[in-house]
Amino acid sequence: MNATVNGKRLQDLPPKGGYGPIQTERVKLRSIFGVKSTIALFLATTISGMYAYYLNFKLIRRHEIEMRSARWAIFPALLAERDRAVLKQMRRSRNIEAELMKNVEGWEVGTYYGEPIFYLDDPNQFRDPTFLEHFAHSDPKVYRERAERHLFT
Repeated sequence: MNATVNGKRLQDLPPKGGYGPIQTERVKLRSIFGVKSTIALFLATTISGMYAYYLNFKLIRRHEIEMRSARWAIFPALLAERDRAVLKQMRRSRNIEAELMKNVEGWEVGTYYGEPIFYLDDPNQFRDPTFLEHFAHSDPKVYRERAERHLFT
């Protein structure tokens, strides 16, 4: 780099007395915590974390027991509601079949021209309807939505 003093060019030279010594040895960092305080901090956080985990585990366990008890308590009611809905749908399907086939001679509801479709041990025995029977007289769009839900969930 060229410097000018009174129009003269001066050469860039080192400072008077020369440059300082080049540092080549390692500079040790100052530590914030000592060995004992680091181990004490580690043990304190570990023990407090384990205690917090234990308290949380007890809380979650109590909540799981409560939810399991609630599920078992409500399960019979849910089954009864499901059975009631199936019976209502079967009654609707039976009424639709009676209305649809009222002009056909020899047609008896629940049979195929007077011959029973299912042979049961007892005439009062209940047979669960298949999925297709359950939605026999419903809208095809509703049937498709229910079939997709039934198959993919």
